[in-house]
Amino acid sequence: MSTSWKDELDLMARSAKEAARVLATMPTETKNSALRGMASALRANEAEILEQNRLDLEEGKAAGLTDALLDRLALNRARVEAMAASLEEVAAFRDPVGEVLGMWSGDKGIRIGRIRVPLGVVGMIYEARPNVTADAAGLCLKSGNAVILRGGKEALRSNAAITRAVSGAAMENHIPEGAIQLLGTPDRDASLALMQSPYIDVLIPRGGARLKDFVTQNARVPYIMTGVGNCHTFIDASADIAMAVEIIVNAKCQRPGVCNAMETLLIHEDIAPSFIPVGLKALAERGVELRCDKRSLSLFPSAKPAADEDWETEFLGLTLAVRVVDGLEDAMEHIHRYGTQHSEAIVTKDYANAQTFLAAVDAAAVYVNASTRFTDGGVFGFGAEMGISTQKLHARGPMGVEQLTSTKFIIYGSGQTRG
Repeated sequence: MSTSWKDELDLMARSAKEAARVLATMPTETKNSALRGMASALRANEAEILEQNRLDLEEGKAAGLTDALLDRLALNRARVEAMAASLEEVAAFRDPVGEVLGMWSGDKGIRIGRIRVPLGVVGMIYEARPNVTADAAGLCLKSGNAVILRGGKEALRSNAAITRAVSGAAMENHIPEGAIQLLGTPDRDASLALMQSPYIDVLIPRGGARLKDFVTQNARVPYIMTGVGNCHTFIDASADIAMAVEIIVNAKCQRPGVCNAMETLLIHEDIAPSFIPVGLKALAERGVELRCDKRSLSLFPSAKPAADEDWETEFLGLTLAVRVVDGLEDAMEHIHRYGTQHSEAIVTKDYANAQTFLAAVDAAAVYVNASTRFTDGGVFGFGAEMGISTQKLHARGPMGVEQLTSTKFIIYGSGQTRG
């Protein structure tokens, strides 16, 4: 790691640490005013943001980025407006900081309570989605945290333009300098410095398997893993075929390059002969490349044979693995083996099977008769999200403002001493 980057990161992190001390006790209305100002700044700087994004897209196309990555990277007027509206939604939310989670009497009459407090300094590493820059800045501000943003090299210009707009507006509204910062470099050593800085309280990586592995191998600070979504939909024997087709088309095709898109379709052997010709045809007509096991391939011979690695692949595009299973237990065993604990769905009319699936499948979000595409902070009522946590400690599923807090104990006494 170059000395210059470590020194620069240290300065940024120290500044963030000081800002976090101020933010921890900042009045809610001050934070809300800043969030509204940040939304206005995005709208006012729309032309500059879109121009910088155009340059990122041009460079990304020349570098051979996939269509899925280009879709994640692309901004337009509607997406800039969505970022601004999301900040306004976050401003309207209840402030979790200072919420009392309980009070009780302890030894010798002391009163013990627990309250929500900010995490402190959040390091956010993410890939080619510039909207995350605004979302993360807003969520961290509302929850009283300072944030250091480290976006992917594909979106350097876009992220810088967005950060200039929101951080400038925040400071104009009495938010301390250092509360919102961007590590704007393609140098991978910058990410390494961030995940090893003693001033970072928690790291939130949002990206694919390569980023997850890099963090797991190198991080020296606590982290909350998000993002990897090898999501399944299981078509049970009793499923309504028309409903099931609509669900799988949405789950795969509505936006295939995101982590809550379906990557594997599992089909009960009893319904396979009637479902596969209809369901797979609907997917193929929308450009989906189907990779089928032997049983599903026999019912839809125009598909490609599946390879072993397809079951564990997050395609992030119009490719889908398809398998016929013996029944509910076989489907759940497949999900247990290959799933990433993100989002899983069953389509069924059988109440008992639905309840078994809900109880037994280990994932952040488990669905009955609905598309996995709903796993999203905005859809769940959080306004925006830092990512979808696939861990079990502290935060799981879409991470909104509440998930960006910790707790501390407060104790009231009247002179008690312990004997």
